Amino acid sequence: MKNSSVIRKILYALITILAVIIFNYFLFRVLPGDPISMIMRNPKASEASIEAIRASYGLDLPWYSQFVVYLKGLFTGDFGTSFVYKAPVMEVIGAKILPTVVMLGLAEIVAIIIGIFLGIMAAWKRGSKLDVGTLSFSLITYSMPTFWLGMIMVVIFAVNLRWLPISGMTTAGMVYSSSMEMIADMAAHLILPVITMSILLIGEYALTMRNTLIDVLSEDYITTARAKGFREKYVLRKHAMPNAMLPMVTIIAINLGLVIGGAVQIETIFSWPGIGNLMYEALSARDYPVLQGIFLLVTVCVVLANLITDLIYDRIDPRVRN
Repeated sequence: MKNSSVIRKILYALITILAVIIFNYFLFRVLPGDPISMIMRNPKASEASIEAIRASYGLDLPWYSQFVVYLKGLFTGDFGTSFVYKAPVMEVIGAKILPTVVMLGLAEIVAIIIGIFLGIMAAWKRGSKLDVGTLSFSLITYSMPTFWLGMIMVVIFAVNLRWLPISGMTTAGMVYSSSMEMIADMAAHLILPVITMSILLIGEYALTMRNTLIDVLSEDYITTARAKGFREKYVLRKHAMPNAMLPMVTIIAINLGLVIGGAVQIETIFSWPGIGNLMYEALSARDYPVLQGIFLLVTVCVVLANLITDLIYDRIDPRVRN
């Protein structure tokens, strides 16, 4: 890979992040509603007390002065103080990252394994009942609203059957006798959000793998491999699948940054104490500093995922490198 190509890709990523930093400031300030009124929640508060709180958060300054303060904070690692939690933004976000990473990480692993397997089997048995069933399942789940599926899962498994906890990361007020009991309780709370998120991702992975593998299986080099007398499983495993996996690398990498959008609804429905739920609460309360911090975090994750994917692609696919 040429160094100029790497430098160019990194430069594009930095420009994108810079543009998002600017956009990030103005995006949440055009939203309707006054954050101070959300903080006070007291209709009898005096004008002097309201202005004092507004000044303490720097909201009495002109927009351009607030923008300068915002930029200085970014370069010094100070993202401000949360209007709601009264704590540094990075401290608030940092406390929510691990639950989201655990939930989304498990959901991604399950979805990748099942989605790729279903896609391979559907492409290999194209036109069979397995292919039709996989295609139907994938199309339905891929287009299924996140909140609808989440509510259905809650109603069936938590409300009607009472098999699984309805919300939260742990059982409220429960005193654990051992660490294993705590882990078991957390695992039970993980099942519904992980399954829901996995179902939504499986369809995308299965469809992509199926369609890509079907295209690869029609290539001339696959016909040549078959003509040489190689077994069909060998052709599929050694010749078709490595090339069909290339688009999957892109989708999986990008999804690692993008699934936070779906996590907002999943975490809100299941009251999972992660970044998505924090984003919903911050949006409801017009907590600008927290919203800016989350938006910037998600954007950086997406941009870095794209950059890493481009660099990996250059390594594993000579056509892109050339």
